Amino acid sequence: MRAALPRRTRTGPRGRQGACTRPRHPGLRHGRPPDPVPGPGSRPVRHRALPRRSNRSGDRPPPPLTLGPCSHATADASVLLDDLADRDRYPHRDEVVAYLTAYADRSDAEIRTGCRVSAVRRTGAGFEVELDGGDRLSARAVVAASGTFGRPHRPVLPGLEEFTGQVLHAADYRSPAPFTGRRVVVVGAGNSAVQIAVELAETARVTLATRGPVKFVAQRVLGRDLHFWLTRIGLDTAPLGRFLSRPPAQPVLDDGRYRATLAAGQPERRPLFTGAGGTKLVWPDGQREEVDAIVLATGYRPDLPYLARLNGALDAEGDPRHREGLATNVPGLAFVGLEWQRSLSSNSLRGVGRDAERIAWRLAAPLARR
Repeated sequence: MRAALPRRTRTGPRGRQGACTRPRHPGLRHGRPPDPVPGPGSRPVRHRALPRRSNRSGDRPPPPLTLGPCSHATADASVLLDDLADRDRYPHRDEVVAYLTAYADRSDAEIRTGCRVSAVRRTGAGFEVELDGGDRLSARAVVAASGTFGRPHRPVLPGLEEFTGQVLHAADYRSPAPFTGRRVVVVGAGNSAVQIAVELAETARVTLATRGPVKFVAQRVLGRDLHFWLTRIGLDTAPLGRFLSRPPAQPVLDDGRYRATLAAGQPERRPLFTGAGGTKLVWPDGQREEVDAIVLATGYRPDLPYLARLNGALDAEGDPRHREGLATNVPGLAFVGLEWQRSLSSNSLRGVGRDAERIAWRLAAPLARR
């Protein structure tokens, strides 16, 4: 879900080139954690990034290492977003970019972008982090903060492997222009699926294919944005993640326009196709139809292959094994920015700081005893 940045928030830089940070914060040596690690935004990223230097002297263990587009700092939105006259609205793209840039400039951390972590290995009581170029860094703890949006999810769909038309994920969708006049099927029932389908329907023949009805929720309730009420009633921060084996499907935020366009058949909604062959899809009623392109708006999964060599860090599907961000089988490993890591807002700018603060405290205590 999107949300307007509050007057005071903790967040951090994120972009297509990740960042790895090593905090310059004396609190870690005295059992006090650094300020919250900022977290993910709304665009997919890959894991990359490492600190500018490592401690190879052996005099004392190196500090924790954060892998991902994050840094340790506190940012005051009321200062960084002074130019926003109306705070009861979603900030524009350029405002978010400026906010995150200012956050990075103020952070008390070393940030290196454009790096890729290829592997993390256990070395005694710590970790060794290997870069694609062959360099190696050591750390007492590792925080995987590359978020939830790094791996586009492509579910197994009936006949999709036999379909010879164009297939792309929503991560690769940029504009409706290339699809003008074409027959397009959008798969999914979430916000991205509905928004893309509605946009495409202005210039193409579009079907929104879903396993069940699209669920809508009002964008504004009693004159205030839904996120205001989620925060007010406490649902935004309620620690419900521990009870969920899988994140629940998100309803479509709507001010009435999306529900109306679907009701008008622009685009039409149909049950998911049951097969495919060549450039034709087979619908549940047996109809076979020529289709030019399929857009998979089917979500994302954490992209954590660099943790594959840490025994027990990931499950068979590559998802992290954790409890509220702390790895369950690998001491010293933690995560930040996962969907429902602890609460509804865990993988958003408005909520990741709370989880990061908890992780910092939990990691700091054992590190201080070493």
